[in-house]
Amino acid sequence: MLHIINFLQSFKRDEKGQALTEYGLIIALVGIVVILGLGYLATDLNTLFDGIGDNF
Repeated sequence: MLHIINFLQSFKRDEKGQALTEYGLIIALVGIVVILGLGYLATDLNTLFDGIGDNF
């Protein structure tokens, strides 16, 4: 637990926090795009497999 507290406190003193925040925002944006993309693909894949199942 002490390691986590020291790690978080080091961010307060770190001048590279702005870059870290930007990376965090980029990762969040990529995550949203991946989730939306998978949602779109899931619908298409479900339709595809339903069609295959109907043919059997």
